Amino acid sequence: MNQKILVVENDRQLSNMISKALKSESFDVAVAGSFQEAMDALEKEKFDLVIIEDGLESKELLREIRTMKEHETVPVVFLGRGSEIDRIITLEMGADDYVTRPFNTKELISKIKAIFRRINWDTRREEKHPPRLQFGNLEIDKESFEVRKGGRSIHLTPLEFDLLCFLAENEGRVFSRETLLDRLWGYDYFVDTRTVDVHIRRLRKKIEENPSKPRYIITVRGKGYKFTDPEKEGEDDTLRSDKEEEGRGKAE
Repeated sequence: MNQKILVVENDRQLSNMISKALKSESFDVAVAGSFQEAMDALEKEKFDLVIIEDGLESKELLREIRTMKEHETVPVVFLGRGSEIDRIITLEMGADDYVTRPFNTKELISKIKAIFRRINWDTRREEKHPPRLQFGNLEIDKESFEVRKGGRSIHLTPLEFDLLCFLAENEGRVFSRETLLDRLWGYDYFVDTRTVDVHIRRLRKKIEENPSKPRYIITVRGKGYKFTDPEKEGEDDTLRSDKEEEGRGKAE
């Protein structure tokens, strides 16, 4: 069965262009021209991915999607002309990617295919790792798609969950930003590596006691990130705070 994609776009010319490009790649496509049309479509059908034009009610739609049982884990790609801050806010709200306009439809198709490859890769990966991971009071349950800390459930977006699982399953291994883009996003082009930093910061805010002094997701100077069990010692020399990360971003 072909993957089904919902395109939320009020510009008919642009929605037709996107639909045509998606259909040429054998995707099933539905189009919604407004917030309400999108909500109606989501309540009636199950979609494998949603594309949203960044506009007046787009972020409200994203919030609604993340509260819908049938679609809380569906990948969401934003299209728009937002500033860097706006793009970061959108990612932090739970979008999987933000494609800046103007864009080439080949770029969009490449990103969508990469997302589906990541999902398929996750399914294959589940066969090689235990369904439940425990690190101190942090519990990752891959069967129920839940993360709990001290028994309290923590809500993660699909990409945050995948990122945490990947790092935790490879405890102690250091991964560069480029490698994480390739493994989790499925591509290492058309995107700023700081996208990884945004998702890491967002994940730290949810699982760390003190996000500026992380104990689980550690920054290794000049190398990238790794996951550690805080009950194990000897990791202090690799820590770098979020403020240092922000300084790196400004310097670049």
